[in-house]
Amino acid sequence: MMKTLFNTAPLATAALIIGATCANAQALPDLEGREVTVAVENAYPPLQFIDGAGNAIGWEYDALAEIAQRLNITLVYENFSWDAMIPAVSQSQVDLAVNGITIREDRMEMVDFSDPYMTSQMLMIVRADESRFTDAISFAANPDLLMAAQPGTTPFYVGVYDVLDGDEANPRIIGVETFGAAVAALRSGDVDLALSDSTAAQGYVSASDGALKIVGEPLGAEDFGFIFPKGSALIEPFNAAIASLAADGTLRALNTKWFYDYSMGQ
Repeated sequence: MMKTLFNTAPLATAALIIGATCANAQALPDLEGREVTVAVENAYPPLQFIDGAGNAIGWEYDALAEIAQRLNITLVYENFSWDAMIPAVSQSQVDLAVNGITIREDRMEMVDFSDPYMTSQMLMIVRADESRFTDAISFAANPDLLMAAQPGTTPFYVGVYDVLDGDEANPRIIGVETFGAAVAALRSGDVDLALSDSTAAQGYVSASDGALKIVGEPLGAEDFGFIFPKGSALIEPFNAAIASLAADGTLRALNTKWFYDYSMGQ
């Protein structure tokens, strides 16, 4: 797996955040340059992705760089596929993972979560010329329409239980390996719908040159958190750092960069 070493990185930005009280923004511990391995996928703009020059960038990279500076740690990034990420953390192959990971009770059986650093809503992405449906109800009512989803992800479960009939084997859901593959299938006409949290949805639509759009109402909200092996000593320092970023406005600045400036084509 490819590794990239970061001591510091340019300060950056975010989307909808969970507020943290100033009382939680206590003096941060000094972890004395400890090396911390982080699992990433780099397929989730604007949270983490590879730019045209081949650089790994995004909201999560910028937030982690700021956390690394405040806690005095050295970050080593390792690339994992989504389906291998949670098992890798649960088996302590890495110290933590970040990938817009929704905080869910079933995942808490395998890993521990940080405090939430972001809240996002699930949105429906379609081709720009789509006129056969305008929301989840009209999509579900037409048996000829297909959606793409990555099994085991929040978009998959929302598609199964909130859009369709609760059958995880429903043939109207076409399984893909990455969210990017879902968008590619949508653009090529192989499927008619892709679901994503608002962070990635806005990023893909803004980068589509008018080929994609968002329809319908949001399908609920989800909180994102970093994941750690059970009982990790890093959880408390990271929670303190998240509170610090919220208290001093850094998360708000990150939101502006990656969820406004980025969506406007910067």
